[in-house]
Amino acid sequence: MALLEICTYPNPVLREKARRVETVDREIRKLIDDMAETMYDAPGIGLAANQVGKLLRLVMIDLQKPEYEHGLIVLVNPEIVSGRGETTYEEGCLSVPEFYSKVKRYEEVVVRGMDPDGKPVEIQAGGLLAIALQHEIDHLEGKLFIDRIGLIARDIFKRKWKKRLKEKEA
Repeated sequence: MALLEICTYPNPVLREKARRVETVDREIRKLIDDMAETMYDAPGIGLAANQVGKLLRLVMIDLQKPEYEHGLIVLVNPEIVSGRGETTYEEGCLSVPEFYSKVKRYEEVVVRGMDPDGKPVEIQAGGLLAIALQHEIDHLEGKLFIDRIGLIARDIFKRKWKKRLKEKEA
């Protein structure tokens, strides 16, 4: 396993749409292992393949909470097939470090995809898992959580980001 570099905003790969994984082969399984190691090292609760520069429809989530029994969830070619209700949650992202904002999402979702063995999977989720699934699947569409925030929050983000870039240059 190897740690991968996490692409950060404004890297253009984060704005590209990921392509379907045709076969879950040894190369994809290695990517899954490397992504898991990278996510846990970051530390984060979710990671999409394009966040590590791979334009493939592959996400993983581990809420890392004792009350959540599933552990690591890996989904190949995930898609939201239905959503219900509305909730607001303060989100952050490994690709947009040091910025958090409230985002409106579905309260509950049904997601279909494949597991790492290529077998069909359907997940019905609510709460933080539903939010994380939507966040990671957005990545596969080239969307970041900052695309879903209001105008004032987006303006604050832009000012903070410009300041951050200036501090890095100094």
